Amino acid sequence: MDNQRGKGLSFARRIYTPRAIGSGFGGLALIPFLYPLDIPIWTWALLLVNAFVWPHLAYQLSTRSAYPYKAERRNILVDSLGGGFWAASIQFNPLLTVIIISMMMMHNVAAGGPKLLLRGALAQVIGALVSCLLFGASFNAHTSNLQVYACLPVLILYPFSVGMVSYGLAIKLAEHKSTLRALSRTDSLTGLLNHGSWKDLLQLKFQKCQQNQSSATLALIDIDHFKHINDTFGHLVGDSVLRQLSTELQQNLRAEDLAGRYGGDEFCVILPNRSLSQAKEIMERVSQVFCDFRHAAEPELRVSLSVGLASYRLEYEDASAWLNEADKALYIAKKTGRNKICTGAADLLFDSAPIDPLST
Repeated sequence: MDNQRGKGLSFARRIYTPRAIGSGFGGLALIPFLYPLDIPIWTWALLLVNAFVWPHLAYQLSTRSAYPYKAERRNILVDSLGGGFWAASIQFNPLLTVIIISMMMMHNVAAGGPKLLLRGALAQVIGALVSCLLFGASFNAHTSNLQVYACLPVLILYPFSVGMVSYGLAIKLAEHKSTLRALSRTDSLTGLLNHGSWKDLLQLKFQKCQQNQSSATLALIDIDHFKHINDTFGHLVGDSVLRQLSTELQQNLRAEDLAGRYGGDEFCVILPNRSLSQAKEIMERVSQVFCDFRHAAEPELRVSLSVGLASYRLEYEDASAWLNEADKALYIAKKTGRNKICTGAADLLFDSAPIDPLST
């Protein structure tokens, strides 16, 4: 309910400015067309209300309604009813009648598409019939210079206002689309790339390494004994550990490095233009600061990382082979005591000295 009302209020705000400009300058344009005609005084009062009071009244009716969207669509039909009434009241002068019909069509299509366009057209016909019943039906094709000049402001300003509203809406839609795209690529807990997005980028980086003969290193990271952490301290503490590792990665990596959550307690990093030794230094730094992590509610909690590294090599047929080599290195690190950094057989095998979290 609140979400629908919010959308309705936004809709009413978008309509307000074009309506105020169209009604105001449209009302001024009507004056030289109505003045030569023998119309009753109440018609001038109605024109004043329609031109300068109705836009603000319509906005209040919409924003104060429990269903602003429906209320605003009713207001749009009132606009169309008035447009038909004034077109007939000026004896269907071709110039201003076409302007009124064009404004109504633009207004209705922008607000509600073909369905509202048809309903608006029906409202215009009803408004024209009411005017014909009151003043009689007639046609006047003559247009003076003054009448032409009176139409110029509305011809310029109304399309401009509709265009600006449409532009603002397009910008918001683009921002929402960008946000949704980012959310679809991001792991909700850690803020890093999710599994699918990271693997897509891995494929792109692999192709770039092939084409440019450039270097890069993969790192697969596993939080040691993470299941035990969850079982012992609870999932909320486990989530805080995952977020902490995400924070350390973001703070210790370059903008061009691509970190993601591979799944569960496993993380993955692509380090473009980094040699194996450089990647090792970076991962050692991340491991060290991560080992220093202490949870305020669980001071006895200790954490550490196992890391598998694999540098890009020409003999890899595809990105999966490269990733598999890093996975093998991670397996070695976990099977040989954890809390260390290892590489696979395709690279020079090395182990880092274990990082003892108890010594920090």
